[in-house]
Amino acid sequence: MANPTFWVGVAFVIFFGLLFYYGVPGNVMNQLDSRGKRIADELAEAQRLRQDAEKLLKEFEAKRAAAEREAAEIVSSAKEEAERMAREAQEKMADFVTRRTASAEAKIAQAEAQAAAEVRAAAIDAAVKASERVLRQEITGNTAASLVSQGLNDVRSKLQ
Repeated sequence: MANPTFWVGVAFVIFFGLLFYYGVPGNVMNQLDSRGKRIADELAEAQRLRQDAEKLLKEFEAKRAAAEREAAEIVSSAKEEAERMAREAQEKMADFVTRRTASAEAKIAQAEAQAAAEVRAAAIDAAVKASERVLRQEITGNTAASLVSQGLNDVRSKLQ
């Protein structure tokens, strides 16, 4: 009994006996179990949150892809609309130029006809005056005056 190792062993057994008597190992195990359960719950919650985040990420990626498709469709339709409007503007411009050209050609033709008529009338007047002068110098008297007047009237009516 004088051996110190014996007393250390007895103290050790008494210490563990007291620990078991007061339920320390059970409390420690309960605390470890509750902490393990809490950690497992936190891990499960983290896993659930991760799945939710992945789900949201997939939804946002799908929405982004849909928005990009919609934007591409809008750009495409805007390009088509701009091209259509450009074609319409070109067609309208070509139609306008055609109408203006036709109008100008008609005015030119009318001016040419009017000029030709004026030239013809001036030539007729000049021919009549020249004929009148020549006949007045050649024929004299009342017969001459009536012949000249009648001839001039005939020339005027035939030339016009």
